[in-house]
Amino acid sequence: MLKFALALGALALAAPAAAQVPDFPASFKTQEIATNGATIHVRLGGRGPAVVLLHGYGETGDMWAPMAADLARDYTVIVPDLRGLGLSSKPASGFDKKTQAGDVAGVLDALKIERADIVTHDIGNMVGFAFAAQYPQRVGRFALIDAPVPGVGPWEEILKNPLLWHFRFGGPDMERLVAGRERIYLDRFWNEFSATPARFTEASREHYAKLYALPGAMHSGFAQFAAFDQDAIDNRAYLKAGGKLTMPVLAIGGEKSFGTTMAVVMRDAATDVTEGVVPDSGHWIMEENPTATIAIVRAFLDKGR
Repeated sequence: MLKFALALGALALAAPAAAQVPDFPASFKTQEIATNGATIHVRLGGRGPAVVLLHGYGETGDMWAPMAADLARDYTVIVPDLRGLGLSSKPASGFDKKTQAGDVAGVLDALKIERADIVTHDIGNMVGFAFAAQYPQRVGRFALIDAPVPGVGPWEEILKNPLLWHFRFGGPDMERLVAGRERIYLDRFWNEFSATPARFTEASREHYAKLYALPGAMHSGFAQFAAFDQDAIDNRAYLKAGGKLTMPVLAIGGEKSFGTTMAVVMRDAATDVTEGVVPDSGHWIMEENPTATIAIVRAFLDKGR
């Protein structure tokens, strides 16, 4: 069973205002890559074998700054914003994960990178899985962190968890309901899916709320969830046609969130799965325990060097 940490009572006290969203190293560059019907905002830095870091809902590629800084010592690090989110373009469609896997392929093609390791979180897991299933020859090692994959493993059971009400939040008024209230909506996730909500700092909350208030961003976020039914169909078709993933997979859960359930999910879809747990953390692993998260991911990636 899932062990989502439920924050009870009022909103948690914010961290001191001086806390800032970590910056990427000055050596990193940004690039806008037009591909597959979207323009993807990409951060790029480091030298060595390529690693792609894919973010999830409620954040952008900015979440990965501390990990990118660490990995850039030994790897070429590519950090996109998913289509519709962050500083990537806001197309009207294409939020099924099969299409977004094509975005990742297009980014790598533009950078002349044939093969990469992939590290993913939340909806990034789903995009990464679609990429690995469609382009297995382009993936070295694959680390997924703290979110299910539609149609894989105990997906139908996971959907019954009441904390995942937002998976089915829809209707013609949903965008109007949250317009101008993006921070209120997002605080719900940052608090309920944290083991310690105060670790998701006020500076981070303000930063991401502004990005999700950009025109088209909330529409894109809702579209990510609305595509889950099609994603489940696509993922089951991948597994039926091609069998389980064969590259090394690291399945990581936050201790007070998915925990070992992440490995249960991925053992249904991959043959070589290592289990990992981020201690003292809920879902927001890079805010709640970045040191442990980076250490677990780096140890896994370094095995492939």
